[in-house]
Amino acid sequence: MSLFPIFLKLTGRRCLVVGAGSIAEGKILSLLEAEADVTVIATRAYPRIEQLAMDGSLHLHLREFEDTDLEGQFLAVAGTDVPEVNRAVFAGAQRRNILVNAVDDPPYCDYYFPSVVRRGELQVAISTAGDSPALAQRLRKELNEQLPLDLGPWLMELGRLRREVLQMEPLGEPRKMLLHQLAAREVCGAEACPSREMARAHAREHYPERNPDRT
Repeated sequence: MSLFPIFLKLTGRRCLVVGAGSIAEGKILSLLEAEADVTVIATRAYPRIEQLAMDGSLHLHLREFEDTDLEGQFLAVAGTDVPEVNRAVFAGAQRRNILVNAVDDPPYCDYYFPSVVRRGELQVAISTAGDSPALAQRLRKELNEQLPLDLGPWLMELGRLRREVLQMEPLGEPRKMLLHQLAAREVCGAEACPSREMARAHAREHYPERNPDRT
């Protein structure tokens, strides 16, 4: 099986989670971190999930799952401890072309939740296609210990500098090479940052007609 790795923008998108216990809790929190519009259906819920509902962070309905709960959803998670319920969620989602994950039941998953190492906007996701979540977690731990803690702020400044370069230089091989060089350098927010000065000098050298007054 070949998986397509992708990072989804879920802000404001409706996502359904069936289950609100230990199996579903982590998935619910991951969806909330992605700013999804989360609805949870469960016969009972962990106190933390109930508190999130009271805070207005998600919609919680304490009842049995109904097939119509899937209407209008963008993504679904089946996270109960009852396989029959999870597979009913999967079947209903399949009929509606909604991507669904039945937790810990790989044959009933359209996608998998990876183990993720985060540094600000930088995310390194690890998947084993459901074969060994424990291995993915071990690799996440090892990567987390190796990656510098300041990668997030550095990436933010690198992104800002990249946008400046896109304004100064047209699409082409010189710009591509410059961006690769900058990705290997220290970048700071100061206007006199050496990397920023290098980018400006590069633009003046290769495209003087676009940057006649830059010093």
